Amino acid sequence: MTRYRERKIRLKSSSPTFDVFPLLLLPMLYFNFMAIAVYGMDTAAVNTWLASSAFKLTMFSGAVWSMTQADVIVAAGMGLLFIEVLKSIGSPMLSLVNHGIAVMTLLVYVVEFISFPAFTVSTFFLLALMQLIDVIAGYTITIVASRGLTR
Repeated sequence: MTRYRERKIRLKSSSPTFDVFPLLLLPMLYFNFMAIAVYGMDTAAVNTWLASSAFKLTMFSGAVWSMTQADVIVAAGMGLLFIEVLKSIGSPMLSLVNHGIAVMTLLVYVVEFISFPAFTVSTFFLLALMQLIDVIAGYTITIVASRGLTR
């Protein structure tokens, strides 16, 4: 029976800043900007903004598909979560820094969600949940990857 050589897979970016920066901070910053600067923490205005249509597309069938602002924010968060999971495979040292910043970002999500009525909406909760998944997945992947290196 032949054995295949194990190859180490490393994802590298051109900038260590990208490796450390938590991408799920971007939807939070956007939400914060809109809720605080644009709508002045008015809960009703934030809810109206989230329910408003971001875009509409007419399908071949003639049906109109529209996405709300909330849908677009959550979809962007899901894409960024995927990239975050891929980033956790990289350098162990940078991963530890990234995980620490990700935990701090999660704490900010939780504090804003439970403290401010304008942030107590399902969209913000889903973003916080994505950040929690990122934290758990990041630590899990880092632990499993380090076990593979020691065997």
